Amino acid sequence: MEFIKSNDVLVLTNEGVESHQLLSPHNSKSDKVTITHVIIEPGSSQPRHKHSDSEQIWIALSGNAKLLLENDSSIDFHQGDIVRFEIKEIHGLLNQSSQKFEYMTVTSPPMNFESSYSQKLY
Repeated sequence: MEFIKSNDVLVLTNEGVESHQLLSPHNSKSDKVTITHVIIEPGSSQPRHKHSDSEQIWIALSGNAKLLLENDSSIDFHQGDIVRFEIKEIHGLLNQSSQKFEYMTVTSPPMNFESSYSQKLY
């Protein structure tokens, strides 16, 4: 069993984005998943990107945002929606609303997201 205390959760940040690494290579021996809780401030975004070796599932917890997809397309992403991105599939997120947008991610196999963020907080 692994028991992860709140002070063992690494928080990675970019301007307007917080990514709480709930279960990650920083605090877990899991070779199956990384689980993160992401908070996007109003007007902020995560640019389009892809992961060469992992798929991701995003679960919208609160708010409304736009999923940024391949070929400059986008679709609405609302509280309760779930999306799965295959390995190498383009994805990103834009919060155009006046409220924070929060979502949970499950990434498999696990990834260390530290290089994607400019700051590291504990």
